[in-house]
Amino acid sequence: MKKIKTYILKLNVNGEWKKAEVNPQETLLHVLREKLGHTEVKEGCGKGDCGACAVLLNGKPINACLTLALQADGQSVVTLKGIGTPDHPHPLQESFVKKGAIQCGFCSAGMIVTAKGLLDENPKPSREEIKKAISGNLCRCTGYKKIVEAIEEAAQKVRHMKSEARNSKSETNSKF
Repeated sequence: MKKIKTYILKLNVNGEWKKAEVNPQETLLHVLREKLGHTEVKEGCGKGDCGACAVLLNGKPINACLTLALQADGQSVVTLKGIGTPDHPHPLQESFVKKGAIQCGFCSAGMIVTAKGLLDENPKPSREEIKKAISGNLCRCTGYKKIVEAIEEAAQKVRHMKSEARNSKSETNSKF
């Protein structure tokens, strides 16, 4: 029996460089969960239909179950844990809780990661743009009304935070 060649994969996961020995056919989902311990990335369908495994690869949402790990070599991966912390949650995480957009929680990580990718690219999305962005993420509990409302609220918060940061920077610069 022929031995499968393995490779050393280097990933920047949530701001920290990590290495793993991988086979060419291993998915990014498998490596993140089983080799690097990032169980916040969920395995749903394994076919790219549900979005539970969504991560940001160089800032863009992708399904980790459809991406070979070696395709991400040397790149940046952000999971839910890279978006906020329990002490400093991202506005998306706060809004999902506040609006009741989390019920069983299985889709939440992928949904929030996908929404983060949207807001990074488009800080003022329309309702239709939000719906389109999350169209690859399935939720069997809430329906989508509360999820869309949570993303809208978070977008508003993020814009407000950025505006405040610009204003305080302007005030600081004008003092010198």
